[in-house]
Amino acid sequence: MFTGRLRSEIPAALISLGDSLMLAGARLTILDLSDNAFGPDGVKGIEKLLKSSACYTLQELRLNNCGMGIGGGKILAASLVECYEKSSKEGAPLSLKVFVAGRNRLENDGATALAQAFQMMGSLEEVHMPQNGINYPGITALAKAMQHNTGLRILNLNDNTFTEKGAVAMAQALKYLNSIQVINFGDCLELNLSFGEITEEAALEVARAIKDKSQLEKLDLNGNCLGVDGCKALIDSLESMNMAEVLGSLSDDDGEPDDDDDDDDDEDDEEELGEEEIEEEEEEDDEDDKEEKTDSSIKVSTPPSTRPPDVASFLSFPSPDKLLKLGDRRAMLIEEQVDVSDVTKTTEAFLKIASVYKEENSEVKAAVLDSIDNLLRKAFTSPSFQGYNFVSSLLVLLGLIKSEEKVKPVHVVPGHLQALEHVVRQDYFPQESVTVLQAFMSRNNKALESCGNARNSLQSTLQRIRPEG
Repeated sequence: MFTGRLRSEIPAALISLGDSLMLAGARLTILDLSDNAFGPDGVKGIEKLLKSSACYTLQELRLNNCGMGIGGGKILAASLVECYEKSSKEGAPLSLKVFVAGRNRLENDGATALAQAFQMMGSLEEVHMPQNGINYPGITALAKAMQHNTGLRILNLNDNTFTEKGAVAMAQALKYLNSIQVINFGDCLELNLSFGEITEEAALEVARAIKDKSQLEKLDLNGNCLGVDGCKALIDSLESMNMAEVLGSLSDDDGEPDDDDDDDDDEDDEEELGEEEIEEEEEEDDEDDKEEKTDSSIKVSTPPSTRPPDVASFLSFPSPDKLLKLGDRRAMLIEEQVDVSDVTKTTEAFLKIASVYKEENSEVKAAVLDSIDNLLRKAFTSPSFQGYNFVSSLLVLLGLIKSEEKVKPVHVVPGHLQALEHVVRQDYFPQESVTVLQAFMSRNNKALESCGNARNSLQSTLQRIRPEG
């Protein structure tokens, strides 16, 4: 809004904007002035608006990358406090839910001032304040304020400096945040979620959340309620992200909560039965021995933890077992799940399926290749799908070329190259792309170092099928 404007012009423009909103009797729920470099003087320009009745109903305040500085942070905090006090007198206190103020150089004093406003409101669900030069005094103040915002779901303080003192204060605050879903502190080294009655589904969400946390050294999920299959699924998911080494021991896992509940129910039922009823049950059990065995075998063969995974689960955390459990219709199910009009999504799906390829396991190998053929045949035969874009996306995700966008390459495994060797031999794959692939596969690249044999085999195939001329 203010690109190329003089510093003296900006406050006047913001004051006019605020005056018009107040004059119109507006009741704002969202105010987003992000990416406007209006600085501390700009905050003065919206000070009157923030204190007015137009903002009593405000739920989202987004001031990302505005260059507010410490002074602007203090003015903003004072405005929010006054707005809260005024609106409270009218019986409807300000209940801000989302606050965004990343990259504003708030530092300790600005963060501490805002913490006072946050503590007073107690209604926040999302707080985003990354890259603000906040050290442990400011982090400690924010941590104390968060204890009063028990509905907080997302807390992003990435690229600030916690130190041990700030980390301890934040750890205490987390005890009060029962609704927290996303924690982004950037340089977190250890995440301890042990003995918290966490289930398999929640543990897999945790695994998904740490996917890009390359600094993480330890993840402790011991003593929870994952069950045997849940532990295996967790390990598989971390292995697929090349992060299995950060997972601590799972030796004290309590098993699935449903199993414990069922055992308790059975014990309660037995206590309620009289001796005669127990004897009658035993007689019935003897008479219906075959049915009992059948029922028992059914329970053993289909416990809740071994329910067939869906396609979304497989694509989120691929494993050979999950792919096989999708059944004979797996290829069609995957095809239906993936939007083949989106080249990036199609490429990502191909790599996820290929990552579980096992040359030595004929069943898994067949399932992988069948699923890939079905998906890519549909994609390449679609009029809107461009083959060269697929190859370009593939090279980016394999880490062989850099993208203008921030795309994190996958960890290349032999299965990726073995599946690709199969794909390039199929009639649906465009022959003009073979030469491009061969050129990049022949280069020295660290991403392919762990796949020597698979790479050599792929290169030989590309050389053999390369178009003449």
